[in-house]
Amino acid sequence: MQLKVLLRAITPRAVIGPADREVESIAYDSRRVQGNSLFVALRGEKSDGHNFIDEAIDKGASVIVAEREISSMRATCVLVENTRPALADLSAAFFGNPSRKLKMAAVTGTNGKTTTTFLIKHICERAGLRCGLIGTVRYEIGERILPAIRTTPEALDVESLLAQMVNAGCRAAAMEVSSHALALERTRGIEWDVAVFTNLTQDHLDFHGTMEKYFEAKAKLFDSLRTKERKKSAAAVINTDDRYGLKLIERLGGEVPIVTYGMSLRADFRASNYRTEFGGTSFQLDAKGRSYLVRVPLIGRFNVANSMAALAAANALGIPIREAVMALARSPQVPGRLEMVSAKRQFQVFVDYAHTPDALLNVLKTLRELQPRKLIVVFGCGGNRDRQKRPQMGRVADEFADYAIITSDNPRKENPDAIIAEAEKGLRSKCHEKITDRADAIGRAISLAQPRDVVLIAGKGHETYQEFADHTIPFDDVQVAKRALDNQPVQFS
Repeated sequence: MQLKVLLRAITPRAVIGPADREVESIAYDSRRVQGNSLFVALRGEKSDGHNFIDEAIDKGASVIVAEREISSMRATCVLVENTRPALADLSAAFFGNPSRKLKMAAVTGTNGKTTTTFLIKHICERAGLRCGLIGTVRYEIGERILPAIRTTPEALDVESLLAQMVNAGCRAAAMEVSSHALALERTRGIEWDVAVFTNLTQDHLDFHGTMEKYFEAKAKLFDSLRTKERKKSAAAVINTDDRYGLKLIERLGGEVPIVTYGMSLRADFRASNYRTEFGGTSFQLDAKGRSYLVRVPLIGRFNVANSMAALAAANALGIPIREAVMALARSPQVPGRLEMVSAKRQFQVFVDYAHTPDALLNVLKTLRELQPRKLIVVFGCGGNRDRQKRPQMGRVADEFADYAIITSDNPRKENPDAIIAEAEKGLRSKCHEKITDRADAIGRAISLAQPRDVVLIAGKGHETYQEFADHTIPFDDVQVAKRALDNQPVQFS
């Protein structure tokens, strides 16, 4: 594609050099530059792409998009105010705006994004609508499954994935949209058909600073639904049980069609009479003047909310409610989301991604509904992340579990024992212990379990690694739990 064609997608401050250059690829990482690449210099938290412009040119970049003029005459320089929105707009144009060729569902919020996107994809597939997936656990493109680099990748990678989905015959895509991605313009220009807001609780304040700024980042997704440049009309699906959901509804006014869901009488998709068992959850759904009995093989009240969000989103994509409800009954297990670890024991072991106070609270409350004899929790807190939530997670574990083992999560560049000490400040009872090594902590919890007990291993969920200051090791909570179970004798009452 010629540069002069690509430039129609942005409004540069200046173009220095010929505009008839052929652009064969786009890159924001100088290590991925090839001949006739267009290199976009992004400013990141750890490094500045402007420092790698010369390296990109040496590798064959013929066009540089930057926020300041370059000295080299070997490449055309496109000057812009901000390279992040420029990368998004150029990427969409380069790949032919693939989101316009797909039914696009976005899911944002603190908790529930992964499960909701998995459920949307499942419903779409059961309805004969081949659906791609971009999210925390993995990326799915037709039959291909790729490991997820991050929940929402950079704009260039998002557009590339969407284009691959189109080429693979997908007609829809379900996508988790993180607050970081919204703040950094990674989803700019995507044409959504429906956007879901699940909830907002304390998380990522190390990045956003305040809850208000965190909310503003999330709200950008819904603000984008009312831009005049859009080729599609879109609906917003919003949780009315969450106070930030109500705030979002007020913000949007009547400019965007809104579908609400929740337990309140005024919700468009309303759940009642829910019942949780080890095999799943059932509830009554009232929507559009009709009632449905919904069964989903996922545990907990929060999965009632996730199920309603998915049903409302699928309906906004054109799938009849009854058809979507029937599809939910055969939903898959979502990796690391209250995932039951199979074992021939008289107690149950679950692995969950809960790594915020609210998420841990919801999971523990859910497991309490199963009426265990004793509820044992293993949890930790991530290093180099919001420190305020550490004692809060300790308080939740102290109040809702019978016994807690505080351990390492991903310590990153912090001392794991120091992180554990901060979490311990929230525990007032003596029904807890500290075990720094996560594998040992999981083994200890399983060794303590007796018939009719429940063990929850919280924090890492689907992750298959553990991050330390100078290295990363393979670590999978499910596999570690299975090994611990294999090494324990079978218990009989």
